[in-house]
Amino acid sequence: MPSSNPDPSSRPSRAGRDLRAAIGVGVVLGAAIILSLLMVRHLFIGIAAAAAAVSTIELASAVKRGSETRVAVLPALVGGQAMIWLSWPFGLPGILIAFAITVLACLAWRFRYGVEGYLQDVTASVFTAAYVPLFTAFAAMLVRPEDGAFRVLCFLICVVASDTGGYAAGVLFGKHPMAPVISPKKSWEGFGGSMLSGVLAGSLSVWLLLDGQWWHGALFGAALVCSATVGDLMESVIKRDLGIKDMGNLLPGHGGLMDRMDSLLPSAPLSWMMLFWLVPA
Repeated sequence: MPSSNPDPSSRPSRAGRDLRAAIGVGVVLGAAIILSLLMVRHLFIGIAAAAAAVSTIELASAVKRGSETRVAVLPALVGGQAMIWLSWPFGLPGILIAFAITVLACLAWRFRYGVEGYLQDVTASVFTAAYVPLFTAFAAMLVRPEDGAFRVLCFLICVVASDTGGYAAGVLFGKHPMAPVISPKKSWEGFGGSMLSGVLAGSLSVWLLLDGQWWHGALFGAALVCSATVGDLMESVIKRDLGIKDMGNLLPGHGGLMDRMDSLLPSAPLSWMMLFWLVPA
């Protein structure tokens, strides 16, 4: 008779995640991004645009499942792609103009469903366009300078270091919840691990990759730890408000792609701003 005990390797980790699948997916995604940056750095814009499109659809579907709110998916998708692709030739003005037109399109698109629920649907549509493609456009804009590949790497290294350090410290030492109502598993000990690893990663990456001052990198890493933590909590609030566990099921061990973008999205505009000031191209 087969054993009633499941294979330990298939059990979720103490943090509630299939660790083996999560690591495997993370390595594959990371390798694809690094290869694009090292080969032709502007390929990263295509990866960012594809990720934004999938995440926009996931978020819109989650909002529909959880609240019966209609997101203007087509305007958010088309406008979102315009924001990202216009970021390279036109920079910040291109992003803002595309976003303004996207908002207008969302406002007009909702006319077809009448008056009831108009404000609720439009608010969700504008939020989706801002939260996903607008923030992603700043990540795409990091590749514009000649050292753009290294700027993107600094951004990704710090966010990944923050997530990894926080995850490890939280699992090993987490006892004091940071926001028990929003995310019971997120602890202050985990935040300390994020800060330690993020500051170290920022110091080394900015110094070695961009030839910047190590303390500039430390400030950069600390800021991204804060933005990544806020992004993680934001995602938890949204999912709890909608009554869902994951935004999707595209990535084994991770949920949907949007579930992996939570730390990256709010960190992208902060990365662009801080590197623009601290390490001018």
